[in-house]
Amino acid sequence: MKQRVLPIATLVILGTLALTAMLAQAQTISNGPYYATPSWDQTLPSNTRFIVLSNFGGAAVLDRETGLVWERSPDPAVINWFDAAAHCRGLTTGNRQGWRLPSINELQTLVDPSTTEPSLPPGHPFSGIITGTFPSHIYWSSTIDTRNPTNNVFGTDFANGSGNVTLPRSSATGPGGDLQRHAWCVRGQGGTESQ
Repeated sequence: MKQRVLPIATLVILGTLALTAMLAQAQTISNGPYYATPSWDQTLPSNTRFIVLSNFGGAAVLDRETGLVWERSPDPAVINWFDAAAHCRGLTTGNRQGWRLPSINELQTLVDPSTTEPSLPPGHPFSGIITGTFPSHIYWSSTIDTRNPTNNVFGTDFANGSGNVTLPRSSATGPGGDLQRHAWCVRGQGGTESQ
């Protein structure tokens, strides 16, 4: 009797492990497993680093290096910092909420400094990222500049990869008197930090 119970228990355990492995697969457009654990110690090529998520209708991208999920095509409109944060909080991309404005460090993980003019990594799956003329290629971050926390935040310039673009949260330019830049929303752990 004991000899029979052991093989049955082994089959049950193996079946459970196989089912768990199948359930751990993300719904991706590309083939491959879901990698929930960030790989901050690795430098992955774009074709394996970024995974377009089909369970978000192809509207979001998992970054395997950081574990963050980014909008695949951020809204091209320019808005002020306060509206950018509200825009991300209200976003339902991929029929999911929980979006937010990224920190400057998170935004900088998308910059590839090895290119001639640092910008996004070659072969990335994003679309609509503005890299044109100044100042339209700057994206807001949630990171407040501790040297002037009442007025300044940081942004990233995707035309040249500059990470510490200090931006006033409010100024005399643009509609309504507020400085206008882009918002690129993200989901995942992390958030606002001071620099």
